[in-house]
Parts: sequence; C-alpha cells; structure tokens
Amino acid sequence: MTTLPVPNGCIAAVVTHLEMTARPPGEPPAPPRPGLALRRVRHPATDWYLRLYRAVGEDWLWGSRLFLAEVDLLAIIRDPLVSVLAIREGEREIGLVELDWRAPPDCEIVFFGLVADRLGQGLGRWAMAEVQRLAFAAGASRLWLHTCTLDHPAAVEFYQAQGFRAFKRELEIMEDPRLAGLTRRDAGAYHPIIQA
Repeated sequence: MTTLPVPNGCIAAVVTHLEMTARPPGEPPAPPRPGLALRRVRHPATDWYLRLYRAVGEDWLWGSRLFLAEVDLLAIIRDPLVSVLAIREGEREIGLVELDWRAPPDCEIVFFGLVADRLGQGLGRWAMAEVQRLAFAAGASRLWLHTCTLDHPAAVEFYQAQGFRAFKRELEIMEDPRLAGLTRRDAGAYHPIIQA
C-alpha cells in the first residue's frame, strides 16, 4: 500500500476517466416528461455560468472554475470550440453541460450535472443520451469525461450504464474551495474540512 500526504487546506479525490468511441446502439430515451430541453448558451456571462455551476456542483465541491480569474473563465466558456449547454425544464435551468472540442476529433464532457432536486428521476439518462447524440453527430470519434470520489456516489456506475468504459484512474489534490471562501462552508459535508 502507498500513502500520499494531503496538505492541510486541501482535499483529495480519486479520479476515474471514462470514454466511448461510438454512440450506444438503439434509440435514445424519450424525455421522461414534457418541457425538457438541452440548449446551447452562446456567449455565456460569467455570473450566469457560475450561478448554474454552483447550483449543480457546490454540494459535490466543484471548485475548478471558482479559482479562475474572470478573464480566464471567459476565455474558456466563450471559446468557439467549447459548448456550454443548459438543461432546461420549462423556464427553469436544472442542469449544466460543458463540452470541449479543442482536441479534435475528441470531445470532452468537462461538466455534466443536475441540481439536487432533479436527481434520480431519469433526467440524467435522457440528458446524457442527448449529449452523446449531439457529440457523435458533430463528428466526435471519442467522447470522454472524468468523475471523482467527490461526486455523487453513483456517478461511475451511471456513466458505465450509459456506455462509457473506464480507462484510467489517478489521485487529484486541490485547494479546498470551502476554505478559500468560494463555496458554502457546509458544502460537501461528507468530506471533512482540515484547516490550513
């Protein structure tokens, strides 16, 4: 067994990378209820993006985008080869998808998630099928993503059920966004805070 030190003020996660090289066979699932849509947001504003990013990811300690300066965040989310999409239910935005096409013919799903009160209702399965359809129709030869042990406990199982295959695992250490004041102090309560 190998142990690695995690500095105080940081959190560690095991990251699993998953991929697929063809869209899963069969018809994509129908929307589980009316009013669902996956819409691209062109030229997203940082306040809009970060509000949805937090609504979806704060409880899972999503923090990478929160540490960026606004100019650096805009350079990513407004890059013509990056697609930011909102999962909508009627007028409400209930999820976030970010696709990165900057290493063609690969397409990376950088972020994929729903707000907490929409989990477990089949919406994620529908939204992922839409993402797969869009990516492969646009010419992707490989669709990939990564998730980690800070995410929903069923995340890896969910992605595998949608046709992804795990191909790599690694350990990631990052500054705790709660200690940096970038997320709620009680976010990610399952992950203890170790003061710097």
